[in-house]
Amino acid sequence: MKTLDFKPKMFSAIKHYDKKTFLADLMAGIIVGIVALPLAIAFGIASGVSPEKGIITAIVAGLMISLFGGSKVQIGGPTGAFIVIVYGIIQQYGIQGLTIATLMAGVFLILLGVLRLGTIIKYIPYPIVVGFTSGIAVTIFTTQIKDLFGMTMDVVPTDFVEKWIAYFSNLGNIDPWSAVMGLASVVIIAAWPILARMFRLSPLRSLPGSLVAIIVITIATLLLKQYAGVTSIETIGDRFSINSQLPGAVVPALSWETIKGLVGPAVTIAVLGAIESLLSATVADGVIGDHHNSNTELIGQGIANIASPLFGGIPATGAIARTMTNINNGGRTPVAGIIHAAVLTLIFLFLMPLAQYIPMACLAGVLVVVSYGMSGWRSFLAMLRNPKSDITVLLLTFFLTIIFDLTVAIEFGLICACLLFMRRMAETTDVHAVLKEIDLNEDADMERGNLEHLTIPKGVEVYEINGPYFFGAGNRFEDIMARYGKHPKVRIIRMRKVPFIDSTGLHNLENMCMMSQKEGITVVLSGVNEKVETVLKRNNFQRIIGEENICNHIDLALARAKEIVEG
Repeated sequence: MKTLDFKPKMFSAIKHYDKKTFLADLMAGIIVGIVALPLAIAFGIASGVSPEKGIITAIVAGLMISLFGGSKVQIGGPTGAFIVIVYGIIQQYGIQGLTIATLMAGVFLILLGVLRLGTIIKYIPYPIVVGFTSGIAVTIFTTQIKDLFGMTMDVVPTDFVEKWIAYFSNLGNIDPWSAVMGLASVVIIAAWPILARMFRLSPLRSLPGSLVAIIVITIATLLLKQYAGVTSIETIGDRFSINSQLPGAVVPALSWETIKGLVGPAVTIAVLGAIESLLSATVADGVIGDHHNSNTELIGQGIANIASPLFGGIPATGAIARTMTNINNGGRTPVAGIIHAAVLTLIFLFLMPLAQYIPMACLAGVLVVVSYGMSGWRSFLAMLRNPKSDITVLLLTFFLTIIFDLTVAIEFGLICACLLFMRRMAETTDVHAVLKEIDLNEDADMERGNLEHLTIPKGVEVYEINGPYFFGAGNRFEDIMARYGKHPKVRIIRMRKVPFIDSTGLHNLENMCMMSQKEGITVVLSGVNEKVETVLKRNNFQRIIGEENICNHIDLALARAKEIVEG
């Protein structure tokens, strides 16, 4: 019996911990904490919760992921990928529903890790990942248009198309000052790395552009209000009441009806969290030359998503941008992630009241830049040069994400990908009739030294199956027989290149044999490998055609066919 695959990297990392490593982790943790601050606030507000809940998520989940995760450098917290699904759950089920769905997702993630499914998650088709990531990016961008331009709107539709119709209908309600602040935020974030490098601002280069934009735009807004009498720029304090006290853990009231209704959203949160965290950990491995433990990482993510909602937080996962910031600034152990959580805690306790002065347009600008980074438009365009099946999955997932929601997109995307994969697998199985001679100058026949051609005796038909014989290939075999069959005495089915046979393939083969027997035709199987023969014997296939008619080579099959014909 396999033991639980739960080996947090924190425990192995501190075995040989020294002062030099701690100082590197300390610097990386401080910088990542500063980087995480504006993103946590922005993601919290965009998800439909108050700004402090985004920071609480980064603190609690970030700490749990570092303590119990399977990666040395993973930084966890709220991410843009969850904005759409979290907002939708709140709209339908309220904050209480979000809390329950996140707790359920945490349990699902732990189960994925306990059942050792960490490696399987990595095999979710790439077109689905690109499709829903790009779709989420477009959705996030769409949700920020109102705040970016300071639009005055009575009702903001939830539907994607209706939302854009409403935006165009309210172009006359744009607040010029808010629009200036929002667009200026985008420019500052985009230009900051260039400016820091141009003016050799080495000490400030590690500061994120989003934080610089928030500081500059917030100061500019305060000056405009104080000296120019501009009051139309909406701030966080105008929309939310800021609470800077750390909350206690609260267990929500659970009901079976609510749990049943939230299974779908919870599974989506779990799958999305698993994909993003393992993708982030894999990218990090390539940079630091390490190997994360996928199952431990999923269990750590599950623990984080159980702890976060208990303290009022939202879903969390590994964040690629923050993880790379951690690596680039010297972080090499989970201690950096713990310090990042401590830094955010200090900011939350002592500086959170200042967040009320941040303009909503500025946060919208931050999320517009985040959505651009998430869009992966280069990967999206590159995917359009792939086979049609991949393009179908990509576009289906993308449009379902922006028109409906992420749950529908992932479900239909996976179904479509599976169906197309089955069709592609069926196409790899070739069934053909051998009309005149059997070529032995290849593969296993050459190993037996039979460098010759065998002539097929009169009254014998030979068919060859190349590839797995499963449900997708059964009908093709019947079509080939209908086209070339001429009512022989013996029908040889050459199966030397059949690696496996499934229950549907076995059923089709049984039907074909029984139909042949009714027509007075004896079926002989040739070249059956051990794996396929084991399946046949386990299902008592020999009782249908006889043990003597299952041969391991074409020589024996032809000899048996000749014996039947002459007999």
